[in-house]
Amino acid sequence: MTTYIAQFIAKHIKIPVKQHSIFIWQQESGEIDAELLENKIKREAAIHFYRLESKDTVEIGLADISVEVLKAMPFGG
Repeated sequence: MTTYIAQFIAKHIKIPVKQHSIFIWQQESGEIDAELLENKIKREAAIHFYRLESKDTVEIGLADISVEVLKAMPFGG
């Protein structure tokens, strides 16, 4: 298994706050599948960020979040 790090920006269609963050994950060595990574970030990071940000005033669904991965690379830290 190889550990990777990605820098990303997440946006929600109803909440005017962008999440600028990093995401660390492990996978078998090889190509990073951008679509799978974006979905993993949505499920494991962005949805929780927007649930905290909304204070239960907006229903948060995965389809309402978009993720742009700016950079991804192996991580040795």
